[in-house]
Amino acid sequence: MPSVLPDGEPMPEDGALPASALLGAGERPLGFYLHVPYCATRCGYCDFNTYTATELRGSGGVLASRDNYAATLTDEVRLARKVLGDDPRPVRTVFVGGGTPTLLAAADLVTMLGAIREEFGLADDAEITTEANPESVDPAYLAELREGGFNRISFGMQSARQHVLKVLDRTHTPGRPERCVEEARVAGFEHVNLDLIYGTPGESDDDWRASLDAAIGAGPDHVSAYALIVEEGTQLARRIRRGEVPMTDDDVHADRYLIAEDVLSGAGFSWYEVSNWATSEAGRCLHNELYWRGADWWGAGPGAHSHVGGVRWWNVKHPGAYAAALAAGRSPGAGREILTEENRRVERVLLELRLREGCALSLLREAGLAAAERALRDGLLDPGPYAQGRAVLTLRGRLLADAVVRDLVD
Repeated sequence: MPSVLPDGEPMPEDGALPASALLGAGERPLGFYLHVPYCATRCGYCDFNTYTATELRGSGGVLASRDNYAATLTDEVRLARKVLGDDPRPVRTVFVGGGTPTLLAAADLVTMLGAIREEFGLADDAEITTEANPESVDPAYLAELREGGFNRISFGMQSARQHVLKVLDRTHTPGRPERCVEEARVAGFEHVNLDLIYGTPGESDDDWRASLDAAIGAGPDHVSAYALIVEEGTQLARRIRRGEVPMTDDDVHADRYLIAEDVLSGAGFSWYEVSNWATSEAGRCLHNELYWRGADWWGAGPGAHSHVGGVRWWNVKHPGAYAAALAAGRSPGAGREILTEENRRVERVLLELRLREGCALSLLREAGLAAAERALRDGLLDPGPYAQGRAVLTLRGRLLADAVVRDLVD
C-alpha cells in the first residue's frame, strides 16, 4: 500500500456511496482488504504506509496502539455494513496485509475475520489470506489462524541469500521461510505463497537461482516474484544515492525475470499474472484477481483503498487519525473519486492485459488497435488468442508489459 494518497473530492462523513455504486452489485464478487500498519523494523526498500513502535510513540497515543487495533478495525467493518446497506453478497475473499499482520496476536486476526463473517457472511468457498513475516509465526500461531478460518498464507521470503536479505534490511534468517511452509502445511493450510524480490543490489544470477530453487523446494503452490523498485524517500534510495550499493538496471531485471519463468515453469508452476505463478487454478490468488478484474473490495485500515461500483476511496494514513475518526462515528475516508466510463475502460486494459487471459480487443480504441497490430507483428502479443479477439502477452511481451499497456490504452 503506497504511502502517498492521491487527490480527490471530500469523503462524506458517514461514508455514503452514490446509489449508482451498487447497481449490478450482485454480478460482482465482494472482497475485503484489512491493512495492519505495524512493523517491528522498517525494511530499507519499503515505502508502504507502515509504522514502527518508535515512529508511533507520542504521535497517536493510545489510539495508535496495536493492542486495540482489532477492535478499531472491527468498527470499520461495521461501518461498511451500514454503507453497503442490504447488499446481500457474502464476502468472497479476505486478505490481511501490511505492514506485518502477524505482529498482532493470532486471536486479533481471527477477531477481525469474525467481524466480516458476522456482518456480511463468508462464501462457502471463501479465500482467507494473511501475509506473515517468517520470524513472527510459529506452529501454534499458524494452527490458531487455521482453526479461526484462514486457509491461505503468504510468507515474505524475498531471498535465500543472507547478503541479499541484509541489503533489503530483512531480519529473518535464510531457511526460515521454507520451514514456515512446512509448518503451515502441518497446520492445515491448503494454499501457501512465497514472495520473492529480484534485482537487489549485489544479487547475482546464481543468488537468484538459489532463491528460486529454495522456494520451489519448500513446496508452496504459489510464488510471487517482483522486480525491486527503488522508491524515493526510502533508506535504500539514500544508500544508492550515496554510492554505498549499486543500482540494478532494467536489463538485469529482464534477465532475472527470464530465469524465473524458466525455473518456475520447469517445476510445474504456470504464470497467470506477470509477477505471479501457481501450480494449479486453485492456487491462484483470487483476492488479487478482484483487483485486476475491477471487482468490488472494501479496504479497512489506515491508508487502505477501496473500490465499489466505480467509486474509489482511501482512508486517512495515520493509525491515530484513523482510530479517532471511527471513535467519533465518522468515516475514516480521506477522499474519493468517481470513475468515468473512460477511466474504467483504461483501467481494465491496464490490469487485464497483465493476466494470462489478457484483455478483449473490443476494449481498445482506434489508436490502441493500431498499437496492438504493431505489438502482434513485434512478437509481443500471442497470435492465437489475438485471432479470437483477445490481446495476450507473449513472454517477450511480459518483459515489456508496461510499454505495451501504455500504447494500447491510447
